[in-house]
Amino acid sequence: MEKKKILIIDDSALMRRVLSDIINSDERFIVCDVASNGLEAYDKITLNPKRYDVILLDINMPKMNGIEFMEEINRLKLNLTVIVVSTIAVEGAKETIRLLELGAFDFVTKPNSFAEAKENTFQNNVLTCLACATGFSGLEERSKKKHETVSVSEPVRNETTPVISAKGSVTRKPHKAVGKNATKLIALACSTGGPKALQQVVPRLPKNLDAPMIIVQHMPVGFTETLANRLNELSEITVKEAVDGECLRKGTVYVAKGGSQLRVKKSEAGYVLSVTNEPARNALRPCADVLYESLLESDYDDITCVVLTGMGRDGTVGIKQLNDKRNIYVIGQDAPSCTVYGMPRALFEAGLADVVVPLDEVADTIIKNVGVR
Repeated sequence: MEKKKILIIDDSALMRRVLSDIINSDERFIVCDVASNGLEAYDKITLNPKRYDVILLDINMPKMNGIEFMEEINRLKLNLTVIVVSTIAVEGAKETIRLLELGAFDFVTKPNSFAEAKENTFQNNVLTCLACATGFSGLEERSKKKHETVSVSEPVRNETTPVISAKGSVTRKPHKAVGKNATKLIALACSTGGPKALQQVVPRLPKNLDAPMIIVQHMPVGFTETLANRLNELSEITVKEAVDGECLRKGTVYVAKGGSQLRVKKSEAGYVLSVTNEPARNALRPCADVLYESLLESDYDDITCVVLTGMGRDGTVGIKQLNDKRNIYVIGQDAPSCTVYGMPRALFEAGLADVVVPLDEVADTIIKNVGVR
């Protein structure tokens, strides 16, 4: 097996060494080059754009920072896999969201000290992200070919390969059309590649959408408010971070708060958001399964469930439970348009998807099912 070649771009010599030690300790990867700023890396890449399988990118650097580097890469229309690794990823969530918009695969937050950098958490985060970005975290090697199946010798953590397979044993209840005055809700889940994908969905929704929409995007504390504000800037429909106790209103999109769980509860005023500090489920806070399960006791006439790009299987268990009790319509993103074909794949293979569509058709599919006021 040929090792995946990694380029590290960071102005800290210490961090370049720490990252190199982590990466080179894994037999799947090798650091083949380093750069101390974006300009130096730009020169290396333009000489041979296909040399590197993955680029680890800092944000705050002299001469050319991370955002400027990504803008130049996009100007040249180079298809590169970039993972942001930066301390400013927490303090400067706006910069991180911008890099994800520009096409960064994902981000990993640097630890606050050298001691923390040597701990397993940071190492595991870096290697897991690299594995997913290079296809090692899938049951098969990553592919963007719609019907290609690739055999493997051993299982690994998450799925990235678009495989069309027979539906599972779930019996889907026929989706019932609802009347004009029916109560409706949209609940969307996404993870890796989600921030960029959401920019192709939310801004295409009309401000008079006939339902509230809730989004669970896997992100830590401090990022989801920035994501919601950015989507609000780009959209006619109102987008905001979820606030505990707030009533759900039609024509509003609520982004689950990072580092918390989000549920929907019924009150005298109607349905309200419940933001809690309860533990992570499957290492996720927020977790889409928690949101979907909270809808089991609701009396919505129609719930539209949407699952977009992301690692793992979050959402499938909750949607399976909803399928048994509520009238739901399930939309899955198709494999070729996913950054990581994990969550939508799990949904599809469980036999839960009513329809599988490319990312650029998700908004229209939502609108057709939900309608406008």
